[in-house]
Amino acid sequence: MTSTPKKSKPRTPQQRMASRREHLRAQGLRPVQHWVPDLRIPKVIAEIRREVKLMAQHPDNDAIDSWIEPAYDWESWK
Repeated sequence: MTSTPKKSKPRTPQQRMASRREHLRAQGLRPVQHWVPDLRIPKVIAEIRREVKLMAQHPDNDAIDSWIEPAYDWESWK
């Protein structure tokens, strides 16, 4: 008499994600959540523009730019 192997239930997306997280944690990683501005919202865009205008008017803006220019690797953007 041969026995047929039991079929396991398909895993849910939550179970698959839990398994994936366990695997990543075993590799020494940890989850981190980042919240970023939602650029699809006009109010957010308007606030960013407002803040950029304020920063451009800062009295130390030229000194800050003079410090950033030699410190930043502009070649990596090309």
